Amino acid sequence: MLRIAKMTDYATGLMTHLAHQPQRCVSAQQLAQELSLPAPTVARLLKLLGRAGLVVSQRGKAGGYGLARPAQTISVADIIAAIEGPVALTDCALGDGRCGLEHGCGTRGNWRLINQAVQVALEAVTLADMATPRAQPLHYRETHARKD
Repeated sequence: MLRIAKMTDYATGLMTHLAHQPQRCVSAQQLAQELSLPAPTVARLLKLLGRAGLVVSQRGKAGGYGLARPAQTISVADIIAAIEGPVALTDCALGDGRCGLEHGCGTRGNWRLINQAVQVALEAVTLADMATPRAQPLHYRETHARKD
């Protein structure tokens, strides 16, 4: 099963929350309260998102955090990379010698192809898309039911 880390899920929720009111500047403490997350978790996420250039902070009485650029220009892949690093389904997909078997692996090329497809899909979904409510999707069986 493919899964993103809990921190990445929280970061996506935090970014989506900021995208709903892009002109608003919000303190880390206020974000923690509004998202019902522990303040240290929010502070850590904001630090990582800031390093990646996805959020900016302003000091002072009216200070806080906001999006560094428009939500339409931030992809889900950007958020994942900020928290987890490069998207890689397997170690060999990164291609930097993390797997001792990668040189003789017959599936390496296919894993890279799959990894690239996932990367493209994640890059295609923007933060603006995530901030737009969607109707619940149909279940697989309902969309692939036989029509007799």
